[in-house]
Amino acid sequence: MANLKEPQPEASLGAEDGDQDAAALEKQDQTQANELPPRYSILTTWEKRGLVAAATFIALFSPLSAQIYLPAITSIAQELDISNSQVNLTITTYMILQGIVPMFVGSLADSGGRRPAYMLCFTIYIAANIGLALAPSYGAILGLRALQSSGSSSTVALCTAVVADAVTSAERGQYIGITALTSVLAPSLGPVIGGALAQSLGWRSIFWFLAIFAGAAFSLFVMFFPETCRTLVGDGSIQPPLTHRTIWQLLQRRQRKKAAAAAAQGLGRCVSNVSVRQKFHFKPPNLLGSISLLLEKETGLLLGISSVSYAGFYCLTTSIPSQFSHRYGYTEIQVGLTYMPLAAGSVAAAFLVGPLLGWNYKRYCDKLGVPYDRTRQLDLFDFPIERARMEVGMPAMALTGACLIAWGWAIQAHAHIAVHCVICTVLSIAFVAYNNSTNVLLIDIHPGKAGAASAANNLVRCLLGAGATAVIAPMTDRISLGWAFTLVGSLYFLCVAPIILLTAKGMKWRQEMALKRKQKQGQT
Repeated sequence: MANLKEPQPEASLGAEDGDQDAAALEKQDQTQANELPPRYSILTTWEKRGLVAAATFIALFSPLSAQIYLPAITSIAQELDISNSQVNLTITTYMILQGIVPMFVGSLADSGGRRPAYMLCFTIYIAANIGLALAPSYGAILGLRALQSSGSSSTVALCTAVVADAVTSAERGQYIGITALTSVLAPSLGPVIGGALAQSLGWRSIFWFLAIFAGAAFSLFVMFFPETCRTLVGDGSIQPPLTHRTIWQLLQRRQRKKAAAAAAQGLGRCVSNVSVRQKFHFKPPNLLGSISLLLEKETGLLLGISSVSYAGFYCLTTSIPSQFSHRYGYTEIQVGLTYMPLAAGSVAAAFLVGPLLGWNYKRYCDKLGVPYDRTRQLDLFDFPIERARMEVGMPAMALTGACLIAWGWAIQAHAHIAVHCVICTVLSIAFVAYNNSTNVLLIDIHPGKAGAASAANNLVRCLLGAGATAVIAPMTDRISLGWAFTLVGSLYFLCVAPIILLTAKGMKWRQEMALKRKQKQGQT
């Protein structure tokens, strides 16, 4: 009997050891969980996709408004009895303001919220389009085009800011791939729509179309698009101030109040309906924030390379109407259709480039032994994010330059239209790949300043793009189309050297800037 009872204490001791081991493991798991950063956003994957798709749709208005106008240049010149050069001045004015205005609106969005900035843009844009549709003179068109640009240009920067609000670095490449559709898809579809409207209903119908289109988008925005600025809503779990809520959110709030009142009546007692809400303290925007970013080593170099990329693309899109009209005898609608390969390439890039950027980011996480979690934002202080992004961007930059050179010589040789289609499709994929890499990296290295950083990017690329569109036609007439685009494409190859420098020194420069900011904050 004693022998039968003797193992009992040992069994009990083993059970206690097992409980202690389980408790230790649970404590270890809890400690590891506490060490992890909190979830970046409470939004589900489909909610993020819907939010980014909506912001991308709104961002279409900026490039669409610039390009939809091109097929109507001749009609406007004839009706108002002005020269084509005078009409071209309205394009230059549009692009200059397209670069300047987002600096102010981007800073406003970072400090005061995304929804107020969007509402200001929509109001100005719709009013400008109505004015353009009724414009009686050249002076009115010149001024109203500037106002139209002021309203639409910031939507691209705001779209980038919305992505930064909701998406981590691990999954940012995928979503930025969607937003990149605006840079190529709208310039490709704009001339097709503009040519059809101008030829069938007259050039004023273009602006009525934009006004109605924007009005419908504005209605949906006011109804459903939520505030995403992290200074106001955090990870999305904080209710924004009443002034920043959608109509849908206000209706839900009213229904909750009614339900609470009905429940209180049913219980026969008074229940106070007190809800905790985020108070809004307006912080004046830093209007020079975007300019100051240009003075940083890494950001200045990155944006300089990006501006060259956009300048070459603007040279291409500006040259297509005159070259295909002169060399191939195409009508306005046929010229518009020649932009479709660019649109096809941008759509393909949206599905190819995003996963590639995500794969390379994960590859570096595995290489460095860093946990890869798409739901949490990784501290990038010691992470070579420049290498992870620009290893995708650098070959894409070189491929874009090669395609520009090939396009110039192919059109000069009057090659078959199929050659143009193939070259432009490949060029579009490469162009989007590089700019996706740049845009994602720009957000990665400027957390909390996505609006200002995107506005700085918009400034340099639009100003250089405006200069490129003014220079490419005279240069083509002077040295031929082939040699003009050989010169433009060669700039892309020259940019490979600064990209290599950026990947080698970028993390060090970023760390130096972070330490300087900490020292400045400590002094204040």
